[in-house]
Parts: sequence; structure tokens; C-alpha cells
Amino acid sequence: MSSLRITGGQRLSGEIRVQGAKNSVLPILAASILSGGETVITNCPELSDVHAALDILRRLGCRAELENGVATVDSSSMTGSDIPDELMRRMRSSVIFLGAILARCGEVTLSMPGGCELGPRPIDLHLSAMERLGAVITERGGDLICKAPALRGARVDLAFPSVGATENTMIAAAGARGVTLITNAAREPEIYDLGEYLKALGVRVSGAGTSTVTVEGGPYRAFARHRVIPDRIAAATYIAAVASAGGDIVLRGVEPGHLTAVSDVFREMGVGITCEGDALLVSAGKRLMPPRTVTTRPYPGFPTDAQPTLMASCLQCDGASVFVETIFENRYRHVPELRRMGADIRVDGRVAIVRGGRPLHGAIVASPDLRGGAALLIAALAAEGTSEIIETKHILRGYENIVENLAALGADAGRAD
Repeated sequence: MSSLRITGGQRLSGEIRVQGAKNSVLPILAASILSGGETVITNCPELSDVHAALDILRRLGCRAELENGVATVDSSSMTGSDIPDELMRRMRSSVIFLGAILARCGEVTLSMPGGCELGPRPIDLHLSAMERLGAVITERGGDLICKAPALRGARVDLAFPSVGATENTMIAAAGARGVTLITNAAREPEIYDLGEYLKALGVRVSGAGTSTVTVEGGPYRAFARHRVIPDRIAAATYIAAVASAGGDIVLRGVEPGHLTAVSDVFREMGVGITCEGDALLVSAGKRLMPPRTVTTRPYPGFPTDAQPTLMASCLQCDGASVFVETIFENRYRHVPELRRMGADIRVDGRVAIVRGGRPLHGAIVASPDLRGGAALLIAALAAEGTSEIIETKHILRGYENIVENLAALGADAGRAD
């Protein structure tokens, strides 16, 4: 897909089903190599990041397939322990394979990962955790060489509740001898989901989704089946779409409890959100109120991944909205593109002030990263005229059929070649 086209002014209505969680399926795919058997993952989204993970698995010698939302991985034939630079650059979260390969093979060679350029996301937390578990790590020509003939359980105190470092440590600990205690662990629902998959493999895990996680390794089962949780960030994006365009939609297949921080902010703006089982009924009129200052924080705080799309919907508020970004220093890369559409946004360091209620107009804009690209889509829904969004590869990393879904809800959206 070379670009996306959105003509604003259409209210949204109808219902869609929310995809499986991108940030959940990627570490589970990595962990699937532990057992040396077969894993079946259902509710797996069709995303470029998922295909990149499957390509890494194939590079390692595994059989990896994805069809109709079901990913199947057979790692019994795994022979490799290195990930080349080309594959590492395709997604930032490729570093999640570090702990899995190390646990399975006793050594791993990989280059520094790629992905969205959101500022420094050092992997030192990952590396120090591997060292606590017994790995010896050296750097050579831009490659990281990690060796650990036998990982051993240990106490791992994370300096920051990093999602990726928590996941990598859990996966490596599943292949270690003894018990590993992870403190200051990330609490995101995706951590809990990884813990459930590891349990399906036969690993003893407790506390996943809390700040203290305990993992006792193998033996593994030869077969595991797991259903990925719903993608809370995708759900937040569609809520933002309704807030921006107006309308009434139903989001099916969600976990409302994972969206509390997001739902609370949108309700404060005047967006109606009602839970009915695994469905959210979302409605919004033309006038929205600015929320109180939105500060991004680790879960259960407001997620940094939902900040850009919320900001785009706040362009429809009567008054000023204030954002404070505490996770990624370059999370405002979408702001210059929103300004091209007429947005009044001022950024000072980690603080952004959005003055809403001013008309937006269609423009040619470039997606700077995954969530920033989604923010441009949200703004375009309310803009006068047609917007064209280029650099859509970023959007495809995390959203399954987002243009088709918006069109199904009544947006004038399509692909422009």
C-alpha cells in the first residue's frame, strides 16, 4: 500500500471486531521456540510486525505459518541461533527473541533492533537481566553475542517497569534452572497474557500482570494452544475515531477492564462509552470538552501508545488540552504533520498544548511512526476535504485492516496507489 486516502465529514456507525493484541502476540511467538514442539496461536492479527516475527522463526529453522487468524509454529526443527541485521531492523520488538533463543540454544547473535524512532529505548535492561540469569554478553561490529550454556534462576530487579525487559526476562527464566523473581515488573495485560501462554507450555508462573513475577522453568509440554487477548490500543484508536468524526459504533471482542484509563479520559470529554460483555458501545456528538491534563504512564496509567490518537481527537474539543509525555521523548513526531492539516499544537519538551475547535483541512501528510500515523487518520476523519497519508508501512505494523474497518463504519476511506 503506497498511501491512504481519507475524505472527512462522515459520521461513523456500525460495528467491527477488534483485532488480537500486537504487543501480546509478538513475545508469545518468540517464546514458542522454547518447547521444541508445536504452538497454535488463535486471534493472531495480520500485521507486518507479525510477518516479520514469523520470518525470524523461519530463519531459525522453525516452521511458521499464519492463516485466517491462526498462527502455527513448530520449533522442533530449529537449527539457528542468530538473527541477521535485515530482520532485526524490521521491528523494534525483535529483541524479544533474545531470551528465547538464549534459553533454547545457549547462545544468540543479533544486531541492534529497528522499528519506530521514538527516542532512546535502550536494551540495557534486557541485557542486564540476561547477565543476572548467567549470560555473558559481548559486542562485536554492531552485533551482540550472548552465551549462557545453562541459565540459572536469580532475582532480577528492573530499574524501570519496561514491558519488553519484563517479557524477555520471563521467557529466559522459563528456560533457566531454578526460580527467578522479577521485581518492578511491568503490569500491562500483555505481560499477563505471556504468563498464560508460558503456563500452557507447563512453566510455573505466578504474579504475571503485577509488579512481582515468579517464574520456574520447564519441563515443557510438546504442544500448546493459546488465544491472544484483544488489542487495547487498537480499541482506543477506534474510540478516538468516533470522538473525532462523531457517530455511534460497537466494538466487539474487547476487554473493557484493559481500557479503564483510556475510557475515563474519553468519558471526561463527553464521549459515551457503555460496556456490554465483551462489547463497547461508543457514541460522540459534535461538541467535546477538553480533558484534564493527560500524562502518559506505565500501566495502569494512560498508555503512551494511545496518546497520539487521543491528541488528534482533542482537536475537536472546545478549548485547550494539555499532554505530558513521560515514556518516549520523541512521541510528538506526528505534531508537525497535524499542523499541516491546520492543527494548533505547541510543543515544549515533553509537554504539548492542543487548542481545539479550529477547522482542519485535508493535506498530504507522512506517517512518522505507528501511532502517529493512526493519529493522522483520526484527524483526517474530521477535516474538510481529502487527506492523503504516505509512509503507511508504519501503520501496517500495528493495525489490521484499519482502512477497511473505517470504511465499513461509514468513513470515506480507501487506498490510493
